[in-house]
Amino acid sequence: MKILSLGIEGFRSLKHVADWRPGDLNVVIGPNGSGKSNLLRVLELLAISAQGGLGKLVQSCGGMEPLLWDGAAEALRFKVRCSPLETWRDPAKDSLTYELRLDRFGRSGEYRVGYELLGNYSKVEQNLETQPMKFLERQGLRASIFDPQQRGLVAPEENVPLLETLLSLAADPFTQNRLLPLFRAQMSAWSVYHDFHTNRDAAIRLPTVTRIEKRVQPDGQNLIPVLHTLYDGDREFKKEIGAAMRAAFGDDFEELVFPPASDQRIQLRLRWRSLRREQFAGDLSDGTLRFLFLLTVLSSPDPAPLIAIDEPETGLHPSMLPIVAEYAVEAARRTQVVLTTHSPPFLDAFGAAVPSTTVVKWNEGETELKQIAGDELERWLKEYSLGALHRSGELEAMAS
Repeated sequence: MKILSLGIEGFRSLKHVADWRPGDLNVVIGPNGSGKSNLLRVLELLAISAQGGLGKLVQSCGGMEPLLWDGAAEALRFKVRCSPLETWRDPAKDSLTYELRLDRFGRSGEYRVGYELLGNYSKVEQNLETQPMKFLERQGLRASIFDPQQRGLVAPEENVPLLETLLSLAADPFTQNRLLPLFRAQMSAWSVYHDFHTNRDAAIRLPTVTRIEKRVQPDGQNLIPVLHTLYDGDREFKKEIGAAMRAAFGDDFEELVFPPASDQRIQLRLRWRSLRREQFAGDLSDGTLRFLFLLTVLSSPDPAPLIAIDEPETGLHPSMLPIVAEYAVEAARRTQVVLTTHSPPFLDAFGAAVPSTTVVKWNEGETELKQIAGDELERWLKEYSLGALHRSGELEAMAS
């Protein structure tokens, strides 16, 4: 399930985004402070709201006010249109639209879920119906879930949570409409990475309990068990990681190893041909750990439905950027990838595989998203790279 379009109202610097349309591989370009990260935080909020953690997220942000544009908006509104859950279905007819509104509660930092809808708008767009086909709808505490015949089951108001979405409750495999738990599972699995810590006492540098995990969590701290699971259990994944590490470090890289530590714990070590002693994760540079993190996320044989990474070039040597770009291109064949950046060398690294490009601008207190496409961009790319256009300011000029 991929995002076809996204609308945002009142979230942080994103005062009004009418219709952002990402492709399979996306780069979001803009200077520091322009609001690139806020776009990723919208994706994160939607994923967490589907998981049932909206209340904790808002609380961790300091309440509702810091999330509102200029602290003054009365509500947050999100509208995301997604491709059908089954790949063989027609995106035009079978796409799903999810709408969510969070209302500010008085002048405090509290909020309420004011409105929510999951539906299909194809007949509305064809002027055949005035209402979408609904799968769930909520207005305040009045909440209904619909079966395929559009018969609604109304939930008792006392059972409808004020701070969590109706979608987050739709995990029951016996629900009237099997689409609901499938949609919830896809949205809740969106993975947004913007805080990957590599400090000396970070979990990724320490021995960890052996467990089977196949996806890197948003904070990246389960990297070692994911690497262990996939590296030792998937021959193709091991081959991909090895190829990337040798491209970055030369033939001196031999392999990753995961020796036991104590109490059913394992540790990550790198084996180099020139050294007798394996290198512990605690001794690795921040850049090496971050490179392994990016490779693991992008090479996963079962990637998240959406992968968003904030400034993947951070902490990497320039020679690593073409490798990361290559693996991002390959990942976009299996899932939807969104990368924010302000690095011309990273943009250059994509070469002929030009991503869908969004330029972010700060204009009179709000973030504007301008997608660059069409004949003008194609003409420029015949003579210049994407990074060169960014350096020269031509991308920003096309977005004006």
